Amino acid sequence: MSQRDRTLQETTTSHSPAEVLKAAKQFFASQTGVYAAFPEQESRTHVTLRGQGGEEVVIAAIAGAGQTTVTGSTYLFDQQIARFFATLAPVPIAVSIAGER
Repeated sequence: MSQRDRTLQETTTSHSPAEVLKAAKQFFASQTGVYAAFPEQESRTHVTLRGQGGEEVVIAAIAGAGQTTVTGSTYLFDQQIARFFATLAPVPIAVSIAGER
C-alpha cells in the first residue's frame, strides 16, 4: 500500500454525517496510549483530532444520495482510521446499486 493510500482513506456508510463525527470523537477518545486523539476543531462536516506528539487526524463526512461519504486523513494513525471505518454501518446494497445509475 502506498503512503498516499495510507494517509487518505475513504468509505461510505448509512450513518448521517453528524453520527459519523460523533462516533469518530468517541472512537479516538477511547483508544489507549499513543493512539488516543481528542477534538481540536470541528464543523458540521468535519472534525480535527489531535493525538500524542501533535499527530493530527481529520475525519470529514458529506451526505449524498442515501449514503454518507467519509474521508479520513492522517500521517501516522492510518491503522486507527481503518479500524474506525470498520465500525461504521455499510450502505445497503439496494442503495449502492441505485446510486450507480
